[in-house]
Amino acid sequence: MTSKSYESLDPDARPQRRTFAAEFKARILDEYDAAPDAASRGAILRRERLYGSHILDWRKARDAGASAGLTDRRQSAARAAKKAENAELARLQRENARLQAKLTKTETALSIMGKAHALLELLSESADSAPMPNPSSPGRSQGRDMPVLGDSE
Repeated sequence: MTSKSYESLDPDARPQRRTFAAEFKARILDEYDAAPDAASRGAILRRERLYGSHILDWRKARDAGASAGLTDRRQSAARAAKKAENAELARLQRENARLQAKLTKTETALSIMGKAHALLELLSESADSAPMPNPSSPGRSQGRDMPVLGDSE
């Protein structure tokens, strides 16, 4: 058996789901309800390439919520607004994460600077209070004060 991947198929070969505007649905429902017999109703369905289930669903939606039921929730303005809100929310979350990372870096740098300042302050105070002996100063004999083994004086 060979398996075909969907990527190798022609994208035009896959059927596209049709969407209908609320005005179209209302017009078709009015025309369908005004048809005198089943033959003319069938002709309307064939002409528009619709199924009886479309009419049943649209009629149920119309009766449930007037014309609001005829709008497609997938294409409605509320969905577009929600999509815009989600995009704005995602953008703000990314910006928040970026600013949190920047704040962490800044706090770390300030902590390091504070510790370096304290260390320099400590070194400055110890340099002012007691001078540190310089190993190459002339007043000190460079290690000759201590006897060396095998050295007889």
